[in-house]
Amino acid sequence: MKHVMQVLEKHEIQPYEIALVQWENEELNYSKTEGQSKLHRGEIRLNSELDLDDAILEKFAFSNALCLSVKLAIWEASLDKFVESIQSIPEALKAGKKVKLSHEEVMQKMGELFALRHHINLSSDFLITPDFYWDRENLEELYDKTCRFLSITRRVKVMNEKLQHCMELTDLMRNHLTEKRTLRLEWMIVILITIEVMFELGRVFF
Repeated sequence: MKHVMQVLEKHEIQPYEIALVQWENEELNYSKTEGQSKLHRGEIRLNSELDLDDAILEKFAFSNALCLSVKLAIWEASLDKFVESIQSIPEALKAGKKVKLSHEEVMQKMGELFALRHHINLSSDFLITPDFYWDRENLEELYDKTCRFLSITRRVKVMNEKLQHCMELTDLMRNHLTEKRTLRLEWMIVILITIEVMFELGRVFF
């Protein structure tokens, strides 16, 4: 595995941090056996009697699900990091304290959430089975069973619930800061009008 990683490093584009990759990896034991390939009690059992092409396709189906799980784990870590960055805000709002975020920072955080939601729900295969498996039922079964074992559907559901909560919180902060900015502008207008009235009164009486 280490040799494979060294070969792949030469072709990396914007790689993840090494510590994150090592922490979020997925490992399943495998063995070769007679009979149909399957996932049994967390172990991948590969049919040793298949020809090379069919064996590669079955390995791909298992690997595809594992890859999806690792990708999801990376985004789970990103979301956890985001949640950690805003976890003090609800208590600050509850205590009536000032939120130490500017309007621009709040908008940036909303952008992060939208990007993460886009990756999970629109630009990945978490919610549907890839087209590749539509006419390969045996491979689809291996892929789906591995995805179920890795709890991918449940994890996506939990992530979307967390994202929804974070979106509601950042939207609340945005509205709060917008109201503060609007109130400040209104006071500035009132002050300017007051100054103008005072000047006009000064002209009339003096």
